[in-house]
Amino acid sequence: MARLPDSPASSTTGEADPSVWPLRAASPFDPAIEQRISQLLAAMSLEQKVGQIIQADIASVTPDEVYRYHLGAILNGGNSDPGGRYNAPAKDWLATADAFYAASMKPDGTLPRIPIIWGTDAVHGHNNVVGATLFPHNIGLGAARDPDLVRRIGAATAIEMRVTGIDWAFAPTLAVVRDDRWGRTYEGFAETPEIPTAYARPLVEGLQGKTGSSDWLRGPHVVATAKHFLGDGGTAGGKDQGDARMGETDLRDLFSPPYLAALDAGAQSVMVSFSSWNGVKMHGNRSLLTGVMKQRWNFDGFLVGDWNGHGGVAGCTTTDCPQSAAAGLDMYMAPDSWKELYRTTLKHVQDGTLPMARLDDAVRRILRVKLRAGVFEAGKPSSRPFAGRYDLLGGPDHRALARAAVRESLVLLKNANHMLPLKPGGKILVAGDGADNPAKQSGGWTLTWQGTDTTRADFPNAQSIWEGIEENVKAAGGTATLALDGRYSNRPDAAIVVFGEDPYAEFQGDRPDIGYEDAKSLATLRALKAAGIPTVAVFLSGRAMWVNPFLNASDAFVAAWLPGSEGGGVADVLFGKSDFRGRLSYSWPRSSDQNSVNIGDANYNPLFPYGYGLTFAGKGELSTLPETRAQAASGGPGIVFAAGKPGEGRRLLLGKPGALSVNPGPELIVARPADRAAQEDSVRIGWSGQGNAIAAIVQDQSVDLTRQSNGDLALELELKVNVPPTAEVSLMMRCGANCLGGFPIRAMLVEAAKTMNWTRIAIPLRCFEKAGVNMKQVDAPLMVATAGRLDITLSSARIVSPADVQLACK
Repeated sequence: MARLPDSPASSTTGEADPSVWPLRAASPFDPAIEQRISQLLAAMSLEQKVGQIIQADIASVTPDEVYRYHLGAILNGGNSDPGGRYNAPAKDWLATADAFYAASMKPDGTLPRIPIIWGTDAVHGHNNVVGATLFPHNIGLGAARDPDLVRRIGAATAIEMRVTGIDWAFAPTLAVVRDDRWGRTYEGFAETPEIPTAYARPLVEGLQGKTGSSDWLRGPHVVATAKHFLGDGGTAGGKDQGDARMGETDLRDLFSPPYLAALDAGAQSVMVSFSSWNGVKMHGNRSLLTGVMKQRWNFDGFLVGDWNGHGGVAGCTTTDCPQSAAAGLDMYMAPDSWKELYRTTLKHVQDGTLPMARLDDAVRRILRVKLRAGVFEAGKPSSRPFAGRYDLLGGPDHRALARAAVRESLVLLKNANHMLPLKPGGKILVAGDGADNPAKQSGGWTLTWQGTDTTRADFPNAQSIWEGIEENVKAAGGTATLALDGRYSNRPDAAIVVFGEDPYAEFQGDRPDIGYEDAKSLATLRALKAAGIPTVAVFLSGRAMWVNPFLNASDAFVAAWLPGSEGGGVADVLFGKSDFRGRLSYSWPRSSDQNSVNIGDANYNPLFPYGYGLTFAGKGELSTLPETRAQAASGGPGIVFAAGKPGEGRRLLLGKPGALSVNPGPELIVARPADRAAQEDSVRIGWSGQGNAIAAIVQDQSVDLTRQSNGDLALELELKVNVPPTAEVSLMMRCGANCLGGFPIRAMLVEAAKTMNWTRIAIPLRCFEKAGVNMKQVDAPLMVATAGRLDITLSSARIVSPADVQLACK
């Protein structure tokens, strides 16, 4: 893209100057479609029009409500599934699609019938459905540098979506990621716009088909979504839903090129980012949504919001936000807020706050995409091409494609003494908690939002990395042994240790730095190295990380990213069936606090630069690297308390209600350091029983936890009860002045005191919301209050996706 001038007046504000952005020519309209849209608009009621611009989540809406409110679209969030079962079978997805479609087509007097469309986050395959093919996450595909590969992946994903009756993919993610602390780093192809720009067209065309072809948006294809517009990978500190603080030139030149490529490929929807640009929320930025996207770039599809993202716009709530539509948003993603949002939006149109012309334009755009996609004539989802062909989910051709993608994505960072490729005919030891773990190798956005709380049975069409190794070794006449702890009775010829990050998604995946720590895996590597056994480290991660101790402790080191369901692709390369082809699309850090290191930066000094990647023939030695980690930060946004101290931006305060302080004196309550697994890694808090007293973790700035509450995350405590409570105990959250909510937990603490052991308590965030907490402005995520005696030791408090829940709420 040619360099364009900047606009000095807009360089440090959230107001774009569209005239300095590239001009994109408009595509010709189909006169027949435009005439039909006009006829529909003339026949639709105002209520129908408002319903078309609202999208509800299947966990919060029924088919009957779709009919009554004329809703235009539904979605399934990361934790929303047919019947509320994360592992619902494919047939239930198809039946659910039929039910919602039928509701949208049910006669209603003389009003025209407008089919509903269903959007899903198919970000590495049709990843919400059991048995679907799971491709490598985008970070791995970026390393492959193969546009034709992503085209074929898009086409395979679209077909598997059609099997279950879903016709709209919230993909591709085109973020350019500039800070690896961001929990969505693995959703981005690269740290520069080069690769996502090269991938945008083939991936959109793989999903949608080519514009002008007879099967564009129909048959084996679905509607694609370029997301998240704009600058989501450039937020300060890598904060999810944060603020991209930069001039307009950087916003335009670094982050927008992939979107232009996607529009040129015919992308029919664009998802607006949660994030802000220089303090202005994207969901309310008219200069970018209307000025750039629609007027300068002549985008004629529709702009859809992200999960209640409109609620962050100044002056808005999740249930009342005409500002977003006025700014250019065409469809609100209002998963659980849809009903009240429908009512307020209808009122705003009726009183003129939201002009009818803007509503008609939004509806026209949505109808245009639906007509282009043929949904008016397609019939119920189960009657459409590929529907119900469950053999195509994880079918042989798609799995072979995924396995090939894994082979292309792997990056070899170290290969001392040309250790790789391994000889499959020998004795191979396989260790590490990632070796036989399809969930871990698949990462977030896999069956559940965070990719957690699944079982091996949920991956019927997957092959773990261990299973792929065993397959290769047995075929060559060798022996393979799985021992997760690395212990052996017969000395192996070589060892493979598979380890890395556990699954996570947005918010939960944000980190304070990019230093990787894993004492167990490091000890395994070091023990094998000390025994003189040649050892390969296979590292699973959703980002580039500081791993110096692990590099030192291994003879060969492979960045395997998050390969998905086909672990055999990793084994194929380790045993030389294919050479390493992957090249880094993210620079790897030299130190644990080198969180934002990108090619082109001043003083660019990574450990492994952008584009690095060895082959078997390359010089694979590394000098011994320094292993001292920079001072670790106190945790990401989900860390309320850990390692003996509150999380980043949080403080522990004590005292009586309304008078909390760091050190209030010992009369009512006292806190002192305590040991669990390490010195002073916990805190012991004692209530004297002389009056009502509170221990609270408070924040420097309030935080919006609505997304986490909707996503079934929980506040998880690890504690030990030293002295049981003598009076009721309240567990609460605070949401500003005169805003508090919680519930009694005395019975739970009394029960825990009987064992004197460490106890884990997990409380869904939605329980606090139902108890009156405004989750949009939580300023104290943990408060424990009692007027009686109580003595506890708190080891940790985190906002997580829990393994199970001890406290249920209605």
